[in-house]
Amino acid sequence: MLIDLHLHSTFSDGTLTPKELVLRGRALGISVLALTDHDTTAGLSEFQATCKRQGMACASGIELSAEFPGTLHILGYRIDFGDSEMEKTLARVQTGREERNSTMIRKLRDLGMDITMEEVQEEAGGDIVGRPHMARVLVKKGYAPDSRASFSRFLQKGAPAYTDRFRLSPSECIALIRKAGGVAVLAHPGQTSENIGDLKRILGRLKEEGLWGLECITPKHRAEQCVVYLSLAAEFSLFPTAGSDFHGLNSSVSMGISVADDFLPWARLGVRL
Repeated sequence: MLIDLHLHSTFSDGTLTPKELVLRGRALGISVLALTDHDTTAGLSEFQATCKRQGMACASGIELSAEFPGTLHILGYRIDFGDSEMEKTLARVQTGREERNSTMIRKLRDLGMDITMEEVQEEAGGDIVGRPHMARVLVKKGYAPDSRASFSRFLQKGAPAYTDRFRLSPSECIALIRKAGGVAVLAHPGQTSENIGDLKRILGRLKEEGLWGLECITPKHRAEQCVVYLSLAAEFSLFPTAGSDFHGLNSSVSMGISVADDFLPWARLGVRL
């Protein structure tokens, strides 16, 4: 069967709406989908309603960016996206994101670029503003040939306009997901660390905090990495998951990953096949 448990929509940094993602998934023959927008559950109602109308199985999800020296993202599945504590915490995260956006726009202007927050908000189309929207405005104004160049020249970590933002700790991410009735999964572990010894130490700590799964199969990993991560999932008694991290039409990956029908305990993810 085909599944995809890691998708982003226009409610974070994707280019397709939740409805468009579902319709695309159905056209590709995908059986199970999960919307996992960054630090927001705003698109889940539309996503679930469309899945129901299309007769598709789905899981309610989120991807939380954790405070960490490198990259550490925690996926949450089967969350109650009306949970009051989650809503309050995500509002706090969003405030930090807005403050970061304002600072980055100021830095870009200080670098001599004619860019305003209003233009970036218009590019976002009313959805959550992020660096991808800044990147597209910079391209439209001729400051970069494409979004990748916008990031490398101005927006990524280490670039002149980059500004960090408030993030939850890994343990806070896991606790928030669990309190909302969900299960927590470490996303694309190869981005957290390619050093297996370091990754084992990280997994050990996260497992103690309540980590449930490990995203083992993703196009962000080479085939040999996927094999290693499947082995690590077994070693740490974590459930392996699979997702493309698809961000839309400008994505370098496509939707859908082939797995066995019994790949996961679907009921634990709130999925009815």
